[in-house]
Order: sequence, then structure tokens, then C-alpha cells
Amino acid sequence: MQESLFGNDDNAPEKRSNIVAPVAPHDELVKLAAALPERVRLGTSSWHYPGWDGLVWQGEYAESVLSRQGLTAYSQYPLFRTVSIDRGFYRPLTVSQYAEHAGQVTDDFRFVVKAPSLITDALVRNESGKGMRSNPQFLNAAETLQLFVEPALDGLGKKLGALVFQISPLPIKSLNHISHLIEQLYELLAAIPKLQTVAPDGVIAVEVRDPQWLTQEFVNVLRMTGATYCMGLHAKMPRIAEQLPILRALWPGPLVCRWNLNPLHGAYGYEDARDLYSPFDKIIDPDLETRAALARVISGTANGGQNVYVTVSNKAEGSAPLSVIELARAVCG
Repeated sequence: MQESLFGNDDNAPEKRSNIVAPVAPHDELVKLAAALPERVRLGTSSWHYPGWDGLVWQGEYAESVLSRQGLTAYSQYPLFRTVSIDRGFYRPLTVSQYAEHAGQVTDDFRFVVKAPSLITDALVRNESGKGMRSNPQFLNAAETLQLFVEPALDGLGKKLGALVFQISPLPIKSLNHISHLIEQLYELLAAIPKLQTVAPDGVIAVEVRDPQWLTQEFVNVLRMTGATYCMGLHAKMPRIAEQLPILRALWPGPLVCRWNLNPLHGAYGYEDARDLYSPFDKIIDPDLETRAALARVISGTANGGQNVYVTVSNKAEGSAPLSVIELARAVCG
């Protein structure tokens, strides 16, 4: 069934190439994209997956080639009007790197960009992810501007959609002082200049991985600084219904959502999901509850005249492109 949604790949290149050819989509996808509200931008978390051959691109390409050259083909896929740049979480990107990404997409495309862990993780971690010591740059406003906001804004320009501060899980001792951290967050967010002078659709969004953040004090800080809440659909966080009060308290405002991980795998099941779902070419664990609830939030936000940025991970159901198709159907259905 899913193969019928994509164009004929009889002419797919047999050899690896540095020019990534987009797949020719079935008319149904074109019509589905046209039926979505104009303010709705759907996409995926990153784009460098060879297993998307026949789904997004036509032919076999190395992951490194897709990472450098795949965005143009990605952006020609009818349902993709945004993408999350995730690799900046591990190492800050430069203005030229952001500009290179912007140069590969159309004027209507908008990027969702994750802030570096250097400023969003309370701990300095080793290669295995184990926390080694406190991070002195955590929620540092000056570092945020220099390492993240200014390069992203200068490089992406009007194609910047959302700057996402995904705050990593906190150590227990930090959770006991959440009010102090919310004060630090306020100082950081208040230092960020208004994005709209350069990026009219730009928004600052904060995603958390500990439900202890979800307080009235947190909402007040977002409202006072003009930021919004990034709804993170991850097993570390409550389901959509329990996160909605935060969005309602910030209404009217845009929706920024990252559908990260199927709750079947638990709070620490990212690697398990990756190994089970690879090469990410089919839906393996449909999460119908999340899909239906998210579709309702998307529709309500767009119908209220607000922008929507939703990015989907392969670890949500098994294949991000196919999840986006099903999500779009649910929104239009």
C-alpha cells in the first residue's frame, strides 16, 4: 500500500552520487499537501537517512552525502515545509553552515533549530552520555547569543522558523531547585533580541525533559519573554493531554512540537527504537493515540490563525516520512 504513494523508481541511479535526486511523489501526496492549512509546516528530525530511498529520494546515497546535499531533494517533497536541524545540539554550527542549509531550500521553507547542549545541558557528559560534572555554561545568556542565536539568525535569515532550547534531563539536586533555574531561563530568554525583524515567522521555544518544569512560574517566564512552549512528545514527558494546559495558558500563540519517541520504549529507549526501526522505511509501531491528539492540536492552532511547526522522528513510529503522511491525513481528515 505505502509503495503506491510514491513515484516509479525504475530509473533510480544504480551508483552512489553527490547529486541527490528527489523521488517523484504520487498525486495523492501533492493533493494532501495542498489540503493542509497554509500555516501548518510538517517535517522530520534531520534528513540524512539512506533508508528513505524510494520515500524521499530516488537512489542509494551515503549518509554523509545526504547530510551535505540532501536538503534540496528533501524540500521538494510535497509535505515537507520544515526540518529540525539536530546536529547543532552536539556541536554549534557556524553562520556559513546555516547559510549553506538555507541555500538548499525554497523561500517558503522554515527551519527548526536545536540549541547546543553546551547551553541546554546542566551536565558535561562523556562520549557515553554519562554526566561527569556541572556545566558552567548552562543557561548562560551571553554564550547563547554568541554560539546559537546570532549564527542561526544571520545564516538562515527569514527561513528561520523556531529556535528550540531542549533542556536535557536534570540531575536530582537541580530538580530540587527548579525555581532558581526558571529564573536563569528568564534571564536567558530576556536577552534574546526579537527575531521578527529578520525572521518574520521566527519564534523561541523551550522544550523540557522533566515534568517538574511545567509550573505557573515557567508559563509566566515564557509569556513575559514572548517565548513559547515546545511540546516534546517523548516518554520522559506526560502525554499530550497533560501538556496542553501549558499551551492553553500561552494562547494565542504558535505551536512548536517535536514528536520524538514512541512511549512503548520507555524513557531511556531511544537506542532500542533506533535499532528496532532502522532503516526507517516503514511504520512498525503506529502510535494512533498520539497521532490523533496531535492532529487535533495542529488543526486548532492553525484555525486560530497561528503558525505550526511539527517535526517527527523516525523513533516515533518507525519512519518519519510515513508518519508525516499519516499525520497530514489525520489533520485533513
